[in-house]
Order: sequence, then C-alpha cells, then structure tokens
Amino acid sequence: MPPRFAKFQSLIALVLMVVAMTLLSDKFLTPDNGWNILRQISVNLCLSIGMTLIILSGGIDLSVGAILALAGAVAAGVLKNGVAIPMFDALLQFTVFGAIVCGIGVGLILGWFNGFVVTRFNIPPFVATLGMFSIARGMTMLWTGGFPITGLGAGFGYPGTGVLLGVPMPVWISVVLVAAFVIITRKTRFGRYLYAVGGNERAALLTGLRVNHIKTWVYTLGGGLAGVAGLIVTSRLDSAQPNAGLGYELDSIAAVVIGGTSLSGGRGTVLGTVLGCLIIGVLNNGLFLLNVSPFWQQIIKGFVILSAVAIDKMNTNKP
Repeated sequence: MPPRFAKFQSLIALVLMVVAMTLLSDKFLTPDNGWNILRQISVNLCLSIGMTLIILSGGIDLSVGAILALAGAVAAGVLKNGVAIPMFDALLQFTVFGAIVCGIGVGLILGWFNGFVVTRFNIPPFVATLGMFSIARGMTMLWTGGFPITGLGAGFGYPGTGVLLGVPMPVWISVVLVAAFVIITRKTRFGRYLYAVGGNERAALLTGLRVNHIKTWVYTLGGGLAGVAGLIVTSRLDSAQPNAGLGYELDSIAAVVIGGTSLSGGRGTVLGTVLGCLIIGVLNNGLFLLNVSPFWQQIIKGFVILSAVAIDKMNTNKP
C-alpha cells in the first residue's frame, strides 16, 4: 500500500466491509443494527483501550478477560450479599455506587500486580499475565462457588441496559473513555513518555524516564478498564457469570493490532483501536446476519488477525 494510504488502511478496510455487508444483507444498514453493533463493541473497546496502552509500552496482557470476570463477580457479590466481618459479627452492605467502586478497584489492584511482577522481577509480560489469567479465574470460581450471581436490581442494570438521550449507556461509557485516553496519549506528559518507552526502552531509561513506574501505571490502567468492562457485562446480563470474558483478551489484542498499533510497541493510537473494534464488530455482526456458522466465523476472524499482523510487520520492516 502506498505510504500516503497506509495510515488510512483500517478506515478503508472498515468502509469496504460496511459496503460488502450492506450489499449482502438488507438488515445490516439499519439504525437498530447500528446501535446494536456499537453496544456490542463497547465491552471490547474498554478492554482494547487498556490493551493499546500496554502494547504501546512494549508489553501484552493475557489476563484482561479473567480480570473482567472477577471484577464483575466481586461487584455483584458485594451488592447482593454484602461482606461479612466475623470479628465484629457484622455485615457490611454496599450501595450500587459502592459495588461499582469495588469492581473497578479489583481491576486496578490486579492490573497493578501485573505491572509489579513485570517490572520488579523482570518476568516477560506474556508469562506474568498468563499467570494472572489463571489466578483471576480461580479467584472468580472461589468467590462465586461456580454459580452465577443474579438478581442485581434495576439500579445496577442501568449502566448496561439504560439509555440516555437516545444513546445506550455502554456507548456513552466507551465514548467518554475514548475521549479521555485520546487526550491522555496525545496531550499529556504521560502519553509522550509512554511512546518513548515503547519506541526504545533503553533510550528512555538513559534519558532519565522512570520506565518501571510508567509500565506499572500502564498495567494498572489496563486492569481498571477491564474492571469497567466487567461491570458493563454484569450489568447488561443482570448476572455475574463465573466464566465471563472467555476469549475476550484475543478480541482485544486483535482490535488493537487491526487498528494499526505495532506489537513491537511505540506506534499506534487509541482512535486506530476504535476502528479495529468497529471492524471486528461489523465482521461479527455481518457474519451472524448472513447465518455463517460460528466455527467458520472463528476461522475468518483468525485470517483477519493474521493479515493485520502481516501488514504490521511489512510496515515495520520498511526502510
């Protein structure tokens, strides 16, 4: 692809996909289906914003789906059952806001732990976050006993199913997060440092940047955003499922790479990730409307991911 078009390759792919799906299905280009796609990608977008930051820093996080499940389960559990304090023979009850804070807090803590392990013990991010994947899945099963936590009430359900000014709440949440992290990555010192660390970690270290501090913050933010995604999923289903978020980390990484963020770090944007999420959302939705078998959907998505990685490698290796 000519250099002047390379930066628009994700947008071009999205437009071509929309045109193709519109021609193949008369149900695709409708307002209801458009909102449905935006609602569906909101969870992946929350995860993918965090994954973008992590990959920009030169890392990877395989635990976001498991953190999503645990954050949602903890929020649902404290809201429904409270927290018993045997020492004082007391039961601590939580409001909806308190439960939401607990869910996001769990995500932040687990994300921080990922960053701590990666930076303090110099463990490769792939291995460290794979370990967290197993830990968070196990903790979710212990917390829930392997059973869903249901009946969370209309107040808790509003972030996942509510509508504000005609726009679904999950879409509002994802729009706010996109706007915030576009500003953070483009206009703040932290954003500049993030690209510097991902572009050349040794050079960043030699210039005096606190590389480990920046990486820890990146993983912490990634965990917090996974917590937000977990709250949206739990709120929308009115249920915390022990196996929630299975495979979500793969869709997240796929969206980031398809959106043009380099797996080697230091290159990419949050807006590119938005396009990547839209491409995956349109692909999933279109294939569903065309009654394509779920097994073929997985195969097609795999080829799309491989193509995106191949294009990234070719662009990276250009002189």
